[in-house]
Amino acid sequence: MRLIPVLAAALLLSAGSAMAQSSEPGVAVGATAGTSGVGLDVQVKLGPIFTLRGSLDRLTWDADESYDGIDYNGDLTFDTVGGFIDMHPLANGFLISGGAYVGDRDIALAATPTGPVEIGGQSYTPGQVGTLNGAIKLSGVAPFVGLGWDDTFYRSGRWGFRAVAGVAWSDAPEVALTSTGGTLSNDPTFQARLRDESQDITDEAEGYGLFPIIQVGLNYKF
Repeated sequence: MRLIPVLAAALLLSAGSAMAQSSEPGVAVGATAGTSGVGLDVQVKLGPIFTLRGSLDRLTWDADESYDGIDYNGDLTFDTVGGFIDMHPLANGFLISGGAYVGDRDIALAATPTGPVEIGGQSYTPGQVGTLNGAIKLSGVAPFVGLGWDDTFYRSGRWGFRAVAGVAWSDAPEVALTSTGGTLSNDPTFQARLRDESQDITDEAEGYGLFPIIQVGLNYKF
């Protein structure tokens, strides 16, 4: 049983040595890629445990989506900046990260029905509907928490590797639909149906409020 305190002492000595070696301030820049898009990072080391990090990310993605029985062309565009504190509790690459993404996070929708569709509980012909356009707007602030590894300030070389997994979340999205080119596009009753349809899409799109973040990157330390 005497092995346990010996191992504990060795771990403490190792951690103390790592903290001493990594206590000098530093700045690093990096490139990242992942579910948040492609981006750039700037990191400032605040001490052996904490690092302040800022990011600039852009994510674009085109995909067909079906909401309430209507097929839409979806165009996702996220342009965000982020601010985070990365805590390295063991004074090595392992990190716990917390912060937030801020910016425009929208999904543009467009649909031109080729057959009868149901909108707000009522069936309409393609000629009555025309083209449907809309947007799923997520809230401008998305808090983030995650775990990962970043050894940029905990190795002797200039280059460091970063990998993080976590989740960003926000309020339920807002959805608005409009119609153009249809015989009923300007009809008040049809517009009321569109508002009902927008609410139906909002209910289906609630999952967008929870966004997984998986990110890898390469940093250069000055």
